[in-house]
Amino acid sequence: MSLTQHLKDYADKSSLKIPKDKLELMLEAIKELEESQLAETSLNKGKHIPDIILPNATEKQISINEILKNGKKVIIAFYRGGWCPYCNLELKALQDVLSKIEAKNAVLVAITPEIPDNSLSTIEKNKLTFEVLTDKNNELAKKFNLVYQIPKELNDIYLSFGIDLEKSQNNTQRELPIAATYVIDTSGKIIYDFVKADYKKRADPKDILKVLS
Repeated sequence: MSLTQHLKDYADKSSLKIPKDKLELMLEAIKELEESQLAETSLNKGKHIPDIILPNATEKQISINEILKNGKKVIIAFYRGGWCPYCNLELKALQDVLSKIEAKNAVLVAITPEIPDNSLSTIEKNKLTFEVLTDKNNELAKKFNLVYQIPKELNDIYLSFGIDLEKSQNNTQRELPIAATYVIDTSGKIIYDFVKADYKKRADPKDILKVLS
């Protein structure tokens, strides 16, 4: 099953379990984000990425630009956090094709606003063998123009689900990045972008692999 179909199936089943009033608020938040056209104004294909140096789950500094200088393409997957089931499905799907990505002389990194301890939990839970980097306060995601603030009402819903963004990110900003995937060539130019306001939609690994061919 493709990631796209897997995500759709999960969304369909999940919608039956969420109380109607909460589901309507969640869907309205997605609609408002889509109408803001933030996704359409984010960094996109043909643009060059900024310098990226971020800590991994063990707080070692990783330079994306150094990886590019070593002659490898880089896939960057921005995700919201290990609390997000859609993010976990995406990360698992990427892990499943990691050997194919590496065979095409590319490196995969995931980027999240969560603190390194939470990233480590996500890595262990999903048995990830690629780097997961922490973007403190979404500072890098803001350079990509991916960041939005979730409404207080939605944050309250998340809290009722046991999702505490303040603890997971160690800040009070209620900000998240749009889940976005980029393929960067060795010059630092974006050659593929997938940016959707709806967090239930993610780049399918088969499309990423086509770009790397």
